[in-house]
This record gives sequence, structure tokens and C-alpha cells, in this order.
Amino acid sequence: MPTPPPPPLTAHSTIDAWLAHPKGAPLIQALLDQAGVPQEMLAPVRTLPLQQLVVVSQGQLPQAVVDELVLRVNDGVVPTEENEPGGWTERVTPGRFDGKTVIVTGAAAGIGRATASRIAREGGRVIAADVSAERLEAFASSFPDRATVVVGDITRQDDIDRIVTAADGRIDALANVAGVNDDFSPVHETSDEVWDRVIGINLTGGFKLSRAVLPVMIAAGAGSIVNVASEAALRGNSSGTAYTVSKHGVLGLTRSAAFMYGPHGIRVNAVAPGGVATGIPMPAHLSRTGSARLAPFQQAIPSLATAEQLAASITFLLSDDGININGAVLPSDGGWSVQ
Repeated sequence: MPTPPPPPLTAHSTIDAWLAHPKGAPLIQALLDQAGVPQEMLAPVRTLPLQQLVVVSQGQLPQAVVDELVLRVNDGVVPTEENEPGGWTERVTPGRFDGKTVIVTGAAAGIGRATASRIAREGGRVIAADVSAERLEAFASSFPDRATVVVGDITRQDDIDRIVTAADGRIDALANVAGVNDDFSPVHETSDEVWDRVIGINLTGGFKLSRAVLPVMIAAGAGSIVNVASEAALRGNSSGTAYTVSKHGVLGLTRSAAFMYGPHGIRVNAVAPGGVATGIPMPAHLSRTGSARLAPFQQAIPSLATAEQLAASITFLLSDDGININGAVLPSDGGWSVQ
């Protein structure tokens, strides 16, 4: 019997599927050659859809290039989208957050936006907080009846107060997602500026917002907080000093709060992402010392996840599906933590 033709490729086909396709592989190779990138660099992203490279590349791979590749591999015809065999499809649980008000920080982009979007699509009211007014408004326009936006800096107490006020007396859950990278610097190279900014946003901001919402949750006798930690909270070889310390601190905050407030019906857990294809910008100047030391260990990342995959982990713990889980640290890292 003749071999059946491979299924048509789309922007949502994985990199692996493109590389295994007789017409797709040469197109991807030509793209890599043009950019001067060896194929081995694709290893962490091979399980991601081609479309996700637009985000990962932070604009270096325009959407128009992906659209052109799809047209060329299909002889100028845009195929009908089908789920990739073995791929992951987000499955919304209708009503999971019905009647609940959830604060999400970092909600304008990446993991925060994916988390806020899923909560809204599952019936919740979202208080979406971020420093980016433009991107927050773009998010809110998709959920006019579900999202209240607050442009604010979680390191400022007056902005924390405005976030809590926007919830109008009801706060069922909090997702502390907002975070920034460091410059990979080791201790002797870490500046006060980098230290203060990274610790302030990644740790102190989440502490202050948790401190602000907990009285509301105590009064209600229930609540759920999920802090976004990192693979850097579980090891010392995935980032620089400031980021690593901040994320280790997030675990301490999580465990202490889980212990203290469990008797009040409040659950506090953490998700530790590994590599995530969010396109979060890195600092302009990275430490050469730190980058060289970290490079071989960062190359061991098994795969990158999408923001939506992290949102699935976060919303599970936020929701009543995680009712019996308190003080847990969930590595959502594709197995990186067991290497």
C-alpha cells in the first residue's frame, strides 16, 4: 500500500512536525540558515507550535514570516486547522470560577495574561493588575464584563491599596504572577539596582499584596493564593543571584503563609515554572561571568512550555479543584526539576 501523505502543516503544528515533514524541514532549515542559528538551538522548543516562535523571538521572527511559511508548505493554500496528534489543547472548565473574584498580577502579558484569561473564560471576575496600561486595556476589551483593570506597581503601597479597593470587598483568590528577570550576575557583580528591583517585584510585591488580601479572606473563612516561583527556587544553576534569591524567598513566603492561615480555610501554594515561551525581555546587559557559568545548565532545559500551559497549573491550584492542597510547590517545568 502506498504511504499516506503527511497531514498538512499549519502555524499550530509543532516544530517537530515541521522538521519531520518533507517540505516543511527544508523551509525551517532555510529560516535557520538565514538567521545564522544552528538547528540544535531548537531543542528546547521542538514541542512548541511554530506560532509560538513569534513570541519567543521577541519580534525577531515576525508573524508575516510564519504566515508565509504556512502558505509555501501548502502550495499557497491555507489548510483547515486540526489538533496536532499528541499535542496539548487548552480545555476550559465552564463555571469553575463562577461567582469568584480573583486578583492576578502581571496580567497584561505572558503567564499573567493567560491566567487572567482562563479565569474570565471560566466564569470568574478578574482584577487584572500590571504596569502596562495599553496592554491591560487590550486584555480588558476581550472581557468587558469580567475584567477590572488596575494600572499599578506592586512595590508601591498606594497601588496595592488601589488593587484591593477595585475588588470591592470580595477576594476569593490571588495569583502573584508579576516578575522580572535579573542579569545573571553572581554575588560579587550584583548591583544594588538589580538586587532592589528584582527582590522588590518578585518577592516584596507579592508579600505586600498577600498581606493586603489576607484580612478579607480571613473574614470570609476561605481563600486561595498561588505564588509563581521558578525553577530557580529549586536549584542554584538556572539564573543569577538576585532572581534565585527572590524565588527561594517566594517558597518561604508560600510555606509560612500556608502554615499560618490553613486553620482559616486559606490555601497558599506555589507553581515553579521552568522554561516558558513568553518572550519576557531580558536586561540589555547580561553578566558574562554568570552567563558563561549558567549556559551548560540552561541548555539542559527539556522543553519550553506555553503561557497557557502554566495557566492550567496555576488555575488548578487557585480553584476548588485544589481543595486539599496547601503549602505545596508544584514544579510545572516539563521534568527539569528531576534532572
